[in-house]
Amino acid sequence: MTCPQKDYGEYYKPHLLEQYKLYVEMADRISARRQNINSFFLSVNTAIIALCSYINFGSKTTGSFYWFGSLTGVVLCYIWYRLVRSYKDLNSAKFKVVHELEKELPAAPYDLEWEKVGRGKNSKLYLPFTHIEIYIPWVFLMIHVLVLVRSISTFSIVEWIVSKL
Repeated sequence: MTCPQKDYGEYYKPHLLEQYKLYVEMADRISARRQNINSFFLSVNTAIIALCSYINFGSKTTGSFYWFGSLTGVVLCYIWYRLVRSYKDLNSAKFKVVHELEKELPAAPYDLEWEKVGRGKNSKLYLPFTHIEIYIPWVFLMIHVLVLVRSISTFSIVEWIVSKL
């Protein structure tokens, strides 16, 4: 804590409670933003794959689009993975602060809840969302890499670049 209760004065507990409520709300907003990021990247990756499939329907000359779409997907998946990791780290830090704040309050519901689920170490009690969420960008990345390798093997990028000059 930054300021001891004796130095702060009579409003220490009410102000601490207000700060706690605000901080928990901010932690919840981080989780909501994280879900929005996941929805965005899931939609974009699905759109890339759907567009590639749509273009492929009945066409035999789409190799140039495939490598570009796949390369774009690979880059997006890496950015997605890094954002998931960043949000995970930020949420972990925020809840450590919440637990510290709860030490000064009459009850510590978040710490108690964390204790009841084995502090995330027992997957039978609780499997943290990040443990699942972290693999989704990698699944899409593998799809994009497979399509990229396939498109490069069937189409020469150099030929495509030369044809555009």
